[in-house]
Amino acid sequence: MSFSIQHSAFSIRLLTWFAANKRDLPWRAEPRDPYHVWLAEIMLQQTGVETVIPYYARWLARFPTLAAFAAAPLDDALKLWEGLGYYSRVRHFHRAAQVVVQEHAGQIPNTADGLLALPGIGAYTAGAIASLAFAQDAPLVDGNVRRVLGRAFAGDPRDTWQLARDLLPPGHAGEFNEALMDLGATICTPKSPRCLRQIGACPVMALCRAYALGDPESHPPKKQKPATPHRAICTVVLQNPRGCWLMGQRPARGLLGGLWEFPSTNFDVSAEGSRADMAAQAQAMLAEKCGLGVDIGEENLIGAVKHAFTHFKITRHVFFVHQKPRRLAQKKLAGGTLAGQPARLESEFYQLLRFVSREELAALALTRSDLRIVEMVESHVSQPPKKGR
Repeated sequence: MSFSIQHSAFSIRLLTWFAANKRDLPWRAEPRDPYHVWLAEIMLQQTGVETVIPYYARWLARFPTLAAFAAAPLDDALKLWEGLGYYSRVRHFHRAAQVVVQEHAGQIPNTADGLLALPGIGAYTAGAIASLAFAQDAPLVDGNVRRVLGRAFAGDPRDTWQLARDLLPPGHAGEFNEALMDLGATICTPKSPRCLRQIGACPVMALCRAYALGDPESHPPKKQKPATPHRAICTVVLQNPRGCWLMGQRPARGLLGGLWEFPSTNFDVSAEGSRADMAAQAQAMLAEKCGLGVDIGEENLIGAVKHAFTHFKITRHVFFVHQKPRRLAQKKLAGGTLAGQPARLESEFYQLLRFVSREELAALALTRSDLRIVEMVESHVSQPPKKGR
């Protein structure tokens, strides 16, 4: 089969299969709304479809238009995003929405090149929005597409982007791109693809080089991943006499930017050690980052929470301290009192630092691991005190 005939056959078979088997997803409702397509593509980065669907519905109920989203405070968007992870996505999305409103009269650019000029939009997202929302002949490559093409055209010298570009059927790029993604998500899966278990399940099986070689799972070749670094973090849940907890808002830029957390040692310095060592580090951290003097001992350690980021893992050792803190001389209160709330403290490590009630806490956008810490502490507080012997 010649090069051009094979490519034409691949596209025709894939589009025929897609017409009968495409997934029914809320952001595919016709006519396509570019804002809805953009939102879905941002949410779907590093996140599964089933997880995204309820977030997508809640988001549009709160921000039905791009203009409504652009006008909203970033804190509101971060709170709605809470639990999806990869928070830089929503920060870039918010800034890009403001650029569209301010510089493009609210009209989302309809070409891949125009979309690439917006904050946070890369080649994949630009190709997705251009092809799906504006019917442009733009390719895209995500994990599913890379896997499908890497198997079907195993050994092809072209890079995946060029291959995706060459395969595009003019005027049908949107359907073709979604067909590739659906095939990768439902049939040409990373492990145990359905072609190995069900004859005829894959519409392009007869054209697939990896299947012909007898081992599709070995394609495309996987790169050896380095060992994942681990960091131990000391976290302090400081409760003042009014029952309020001390929370810090992380800097706007960088990892978990703009989210709130219980004061913690830095991610780039391991706080591993004995219980006594970690208690001492937690006490020193609270003095350095928050300007508060608090006595923390081994008995204040109530548990640990583990969390994985893309490139490293953390274990947060949680210390719960219920005592009135001492304000240290080098820090100043910006308002309120330590015993009252909301007390705001100046800190070079946090945008804001204050004691919050449980009701106020519910309105803050927290990291996923901090949400688990809240559950841990509430469980700890609700337990009856141990009786002495």
